[in-house]
Amino acid sequence: MEAIIPSKPIETPQLVAPPLRLTVGITGHRETNPAYAANRDAITASLAALLAELDAASGDVKPRLHSLLANGADLAAVEAALVRNWQVAAPLPFGLGLNIAINALPANVEEARLLLSGNWAGEAQVFARARQIKALAEQVSRFELAEADEIITALLLTALSNPGDAYAQQAWMTASSDRAAVAGRVMIEQSDLIVAIWDGETPGMIGGTRHTIASALEKGAPVVWIDARAPQHWHILDGQEVLANLPLAGADAPDVSRAAIRQLVKIIHGPEQDGAENFASQAWRPRSRSRFHAYRRIEALFGGIGIGKRLAGLGQRYETPDEIIAGSGAPLLKAARALPGGDPQMIGAIASSVLRRFAWLDGLSTYLSDAYRGGMVASFLLSALAIVGGIAYLPFVDVTWKWPFALFEFLLLALILAITAIGNRHGWHNRWFETRRVAEYLRHAPLLLLLGVARPPGRWPSAARTSWPEFYARSVQREIGLPQIKLDEPYLRALLTTLLGPHVVAQRDYHRSKAIRLSRAHHNLDRLSQALFMLAVLSVASYLVVVVLARLGIVSHDVDHAVAKPLTFLGVMFPTLGAAFAGIRYFGDFERFAAISEVTAEKLSGIDRRIARLAKAPAGKVDFARTSDLAHATDDVVVTEIESWQAVFGGKTITVPV
Repeated sequence: MEAIIPSKPIETPQLVAPPLRLTVGITGHRETNPAYAANRDAITASLAALLAELDAASGDVKPRLHSLLANGADLAAVEAALVRNWQVAAPLPFGLGLNIAINALPANVEEARLLLSGNWAGEAQVFARARQIKALAEQVSRFELAEADEIITALLLTALSNPGDAYAQQAWMTASSDRAAVAGRVMIEQSDLIVAIWDGETPGMIGGTRHTIASALEKGAPVVWIDARAPQHWHILDGQEVLANLPLAGADAPDVSRAAIRQLVKIIHGPEQDGAENFASQAWRPRSRSRFHAYRRIEALFGGIGIGKRLAGLGQRYETPDEIIAGSGAPLLKAARALPGGDPQMIGAIASSVLRRFAWLDGLSTYLSDAYRGGMVASFLLSALAIVGGIAYLPFVDVTWKWPFALFEFLLLALILAITAIGNRHGWHNRWFETRRVAEYLRHAPLLLLLGVARPPGRWPSAARTSWPEFYARSVQREIGLPQIKLDEPYLRALLTTLLGPHVVAQRDYHRSKAIRLSRAHHNLDRLSQALFMLAVLSVASYLVVVVLARLGIVSHDVDHAVAKPLTFLGVMFPTLGAAFAGIRYFGDFERFAAISEVTAEKLSGIDRRIARLAKAPAGKVDFARTSDLAHATDDVVVTEIESWQAVFGGKTITVPV
């Protein structure tokens, strides 16, 4: 089959990284805050200047703003962003209608009912605010967390109907604050940095400005703070500890802050943008190469069950980026299209941007894995064969005919050096690591995107040599952004049962079978190494017994001379082969990889049980917060497994097997 379908490089689709797009979140005081109300015009001007600076620092691609569309700083930022032709996405704590009714700040239950009904014909300020919010909302993409709207609406009306009821007020404030905090978390996860308009004093509630600032800093997102008391000055906050020692109002000069803003954007955009571009231009091969199958053959021989599996062909055909949409990605896309109220544009972006890139990187990574690991295993085996071949003349020919055996040994040693040199020159080890990392991120990305979940800026793994895989995966997800949907409970239940649950189960089963296979390979290699060592001991012992018997006259000295060379050959061959297989076992680290997969499978089993419990919950109990927590937990397992895998293989660069 290998000869019928040659493994020639094919034209690589231009799956380069998406253009760099800065994503910005906005949090700030409402109109009712005294410092904001007193400095509204100055705050608006400072905010516009900051967005202009971010715009200029971002290059050719316009940034994207994330806003909860709360009355006050949020709306001011949206207006300034739209003037600059930015994209604006709104992760709303409620459905749009309820979000408008709440942020229009109704004074009584009658106004609230009118707002909820959409009857805004009056001239009162509350209706003017509603019209402003609606007008801006219609110009932006919206991710509406509406699954709890019925409960929130009832709490709002109860609180407005009973202004003297402390319990009703507390219930309303707690529920609405929790929703704001959840939407704020979405905004932080989707943003590279947060712009905060805050007076530096007001503690606020959960989901408020100070809480959002603290959450952003805790998740590793830098915060650009516009002090509402002195809005002409900006401060860059980095790390939660800064909230214990805030800069004084007006401490930083505006020109210094502008330079710092430009530097901040440069850091966010990353120093390794070219890494992905280099991979996009490389030849992509449709099939594996038999010359690189040594590692997988060892795994099959020692980890498989039955002659059929152990000797089965190892040739692989990699799914091309053009095939995956109708191939292995089809079930995922079908389930995504069946989500009630889903976003067709998001599903199209997942197919064209995520799945195609995944197929490309997965095929490239698998090819590089075979090259690197197969090359190292081949070197171990060639090293043993070189030694054995070099002394094989002993039992067969006279020393005058040693030279063909020496030539054989020399050629094998030269081949080992060639494998090592080619592997290092082509960077098999590092390139495999890099492409596998980003492929695994993209494997899991569709589940996160469909739920509006992302890994926070400061929670991406960092590598010592390169960070382009994380940057690439993050850029792909950032470019797609949030789905434009009104998320409700049926959507969440469908996503749990048809997408997240099956994904977790498939990954769990994969790691379980992998752990069993690798554990079996480790033990079988260990047994073979021990058996070869014992055969070496037996060979040497046999020779010594013959020598003793010859000295005692029990056997002829001719026997002594006759067995000397064969037993010497066996005494060298057996430990050499044993050392080679022990070296392969050490290099492959089958036992540690099995342990990593066992731990990963157990974690995924726990998440699967949590998904099953949540899916069985009664109506009204499946909410975005719980569902997104499960998606984050799955994402954390994926990243932890990648980090553990890298820790094992990170130092095992391709080298001569000594």
